[in-house]
Amino acid sequence: MSLAGVASDPGKTRGRRHEEVGRVVRGPRDMFQRDRDRIIHSIAFRRLRHKTQVFVAPDGDHYRVRLTHSIEVAQIGRGIARALGLNEDLTEALCLAHDIGHPPFGHAGEDALKAAMRTHGGFDHNGHTLRTLARLECPYPRFDGLNLTWETLEGLAKHNGPVRRPGWALADIDAEFPLDLTSHASLEAQVAAVADDIAYDNHDIDDGLRAGLLCLDQLMEQPFVAANFAGVERRFPGAARERQLRELVRDQIGVMVNDVIAATQANVAGAGVATVAEVRAAGRTLGTFSPELARQERDLKRFMYANLYHHPSQLAAAEGARQVVASLFAAYVDDPRRMGKDWAARLPDGETAMVRHIGDYIAGMTDRFAIDRFAEIHGRDAVPEALKHA
Repeated sequence: MSLAGVASDPGKTRGRRHEEVGRVVRGPRDMFQRDRDRIIHSIAFRRLRHKTQVFVAPDGDHYRVRLTHSIEVAQIGRGIARALGLNEDLTEALCLAHDIGHPPFGHAGEDALKAAMRTHGGFDHNGHTLRTLARLECPYPRFDGLNLTWETLEGLAKHNGPVRRPGWALADIDAEFPLDLTSHASLEAQVAAVADDIAYDNHDIDDGLRAGLLCLDQLMEQPFVAANFAGVERRFPGAARERQLRELVRDQIGVMVNDVIAATQANVAGAGVATVAEVRAAGRTLGTFSPELARQERDLKRFMYANLYHHPSQLAAAEGARQVVASLFAAYVDDPRRMGKDWAARLPDGETAMVRHIGDYIAGMTDRFAIDRFAEIHGRDAVPEALKHA
């Protein structure tokens, strides 16, 4: 069943915050396609190639980083959107941009920034995604930001559901260009969110196996994984174990994608929605796993936290990352000139504005850039042991 009737229409967009006076629009691209391209061409997007996905500043070429993860999310999201008849370009834009606000070192870096900025509104990566795209990226002569459409900003703000208490960064954007934060987002945004879950659930398994932090015996404790691996072994009994495991990841992605397509179709039909406005007013998320697969996916996440994300080597790297970010923040507060001429010259007046400016600078760093700046201030020998491979 196609859901084209509830798809976002670029011809009916609520528009952009800034009128693009004097711009010569060339070529056949619609508004959502232009949003996607602005994201891909941004400096913030390029920086994702050196930001943590699972492993901090990985020294192996085959591990995911935040950039490759975002591309994989976009591939999965676009496939689901196409099967459902939703707008593929908006879905892709949201998938590509959803992690742009992550600071260096992933969630460890975010925790350190949140603590450092606690008395000045704190930090959260989703709010910083909006801030980066609407404030900090400045490629155009007439205005700050990428001037993305309302639908793209709304989807990034609410892809995980309504926002009842926005942080300062998101509230600032919403005050200037209201995003109806208490309603649900478009189905394209909901698909982007579940595509993110599918991508990191499975690709983090792949990377964990590659790094030797996970093993097959552990994974077989998960009924969802065990059932899928049994199917792989039946089809390819003589294949090398490495190839069987890669087939397992492919199969699990396929199972999850097909489940989301069927569950979303059933949810839309059951809710009786027929327009994008009705999707936003439905009162619940419609782009989801089925209840049974949602339960299995939650169990898989708990397993991954216990066995991969909280593995002793990962915890050591995370602690080192928090030390680096906290130390950099303190150093820049003590002497903002350490940020370099351009950022120091733009230092705003007032303590809160200054703290947030420093937060912007650190959040934009890649893992290796942050480690190098730390080494410049404290010496290479002071770099935490778990980060010295970077």
